[in-house]
Amino acid sequence: MLSESAVARTEAHECWMREALRAGYEAQTRDEVPIGAAIVVADRLIAVAGNRTRTDCDPTAHAEIIALREAAAIVGKYRLVNAVVYSTIEPCAMCAGALIQARVPLLVYGAKDDKAGAVDTHFQLCRANELNHRVKVISGVLEPECRELMQEFFKARRKDEGGRMK
Repeated sequence: MLSESAVARTEAHECWMREALRAGYEAQTRDEVPIGAAIVVADRLIAVAGNRTRTDCDPTAHAEIIALREAAAIVGKYRLVNAVVYSTIEPCAMCAGALIQARVPLLVYGAKDDKAGAVDTHFQLCRANELNHRVKVISGVLEPECRELMQEFFKARRKDEGGRMK
């Protein structure tokens, strides 16, 4: 049985992950891969973003990167040492590297990414001893919802375009 504080933390993680999911759904309306990210500092949402790679014609415009940029601008520092980053999907190598560079202490993500995940699935970047910072990771928060959003997007994509992305 979970303690009251553990239940409260779980509920808080689910609340903030829902913000990331909302951003993922919004990204989907722009025909983007529906990944969302939210950044919380001191129990306050300071940044939220969805993927914008196609919208911005920018290969680095992943949800996590956009949210990190917004959060750093709001905090006024590029080190986000008190931030918790929520991502609907396990971050890729670029995004995991950005979390490390920003000195983010905690990443919470929803579903694993079997192809490009660089936190747990491949590389384990957030806990690599060779790097000068490690990010604590909590995975599986609202996993079914996060996984379903991605699966439904790509299922529709394959049906509409014979499996090829635009």
